[in-house]
Amino acid sequence: MRRASRAAEPGNPRNRYASARRNADWTIDQNWPSYSAQEHDRWRRLFERQAKLLPGRACEAFLEAKAMLGLSAAGIPDFADLSDRLSALTGWRVVPVAGLIPDDAFFDHLANRRFPAGAFIRPEAELDYLEEPDVFHDVFGHAPLLANPVYARFLEAYGKGGRRALERGQLHNLARLYWYTVEFGLIAAPEGLRIFGAGILSSPAETIFSLEDSSPNRIGFDLERVRTAHFRRGHPVLARRDDFFA
Repeated sequence: MRRASRAAEPGNPRNRYASARRNADWTIDQNWPSYSAQEHDRWRRLFERQAKLLPGRACEAFLEAKAMLGLSAAGIPDFADLSDRLSALTGWRVVPVAGLIPDDAFFDHLANRRFPAGAFIRPEAELDYLEEPDVFHDVFGHAPLLANPVYARFLEAYGKGGRRALERGQLHNLARLYWYTVEFGLIAAPEGLRIFGAGILSSPAETIFSLEDSSPNRIGFDLERVRTAHFRRGHPVLARRDDFFA
């Protein structure tokens, strides 16, 4: 799951928020005016690249919600403004964090309709791939579907289920469900398979690979199979080594 990682360690030059003061719930101050022109330009290039690839590949619910939220290439979103728009639709908010956070805090946020999103944007040298979830992955990949009422209720229920799983020592099962749906899921549409997992939606390589390469296994969703499937989190060719569930 989304445990604390080296991205949250003080002195990490790859994360401008690594030393930011954390609140008790692991949130931080985004301090939106502090983003540089270079950081906003990085967002713009990432956004424009994905915006060209996703029509006809992403699920319609994602594309519609992205438009409703007003996400654009103009620059890194101000979480406060984004949350106001999102809250008006489904009651969800996006809260800034320095990086990956402990599981109990993560599930508590989801259970209360708050999505913890990394506030830093990846460095130029890692534009195509970054192990830790940054603002582009979290906001571009995850936030739009939170404007969809059905998906919003699902993720809230997932947060509540996560708290129970922690108490019962069953987190590994819920982690696999998250990985093969929320992060790397495909969905069957009348037009064919479409992407709804944020890890694919925010990655140009995975966008093409997940639908158009002949090598991955694309398997109809089965909860028992997902529960016993293993994944290697953080591997740069992760989706090329694992199954896609649709």
